Amino acid sequence: MKKRGKRKQEIGKVISDKMDKTRIVLIERITMHPLYKKVLKKYTKVKVHDEKNKSKVGDRVKIAETRPLSKEKHWRLVEIMKGG
Repeated sequence: MKKRGKRKQEIGKVISDKMDKTRIVLIERITMHPLYKKVLKKYTKVKVHDEKNKSKVGDRVKIAETRPLSKEKHWRLVEIMKGG
């Protein structure tokens, strides 16, 4: 049996629920500018697989990396942490 590495998990906010079984989640990262030392917010939008269409716009969700499910969908919904 092969041993898998630990898969990435992120927390983000659902910003779109218009597709069937797919949500768009906004992940926010806080980084420091290397030269000017200013705190910056960087955002990433990812497509997430939501099998039961439970999450809605505004929900905070925990997502995990998974095998490619479609051309752009490489994440799946783990849990809905807080409603919007």
